[in-house]
Amino acid sequence: MRRLFLLVVLLGLVVAAVGLVMLGAFPPEPHPQQIQKVLPNERFQPK
Repeated sequence: MRRLFLLVVLLGLVVAAVGLVMLGAFPPEPHPQQIQKVLPNERFQPK
């Protein structure tokens, strides 16, 4: 039973390590989005 537990833990560590290597080698591309901010005209009135 203990050997099975260690095998499952080792397999999980291997899968996590492979996942990290894959993310490092092929990082996900960002999805840029345009941001528009509307400023009120009152901020630009001369005093």
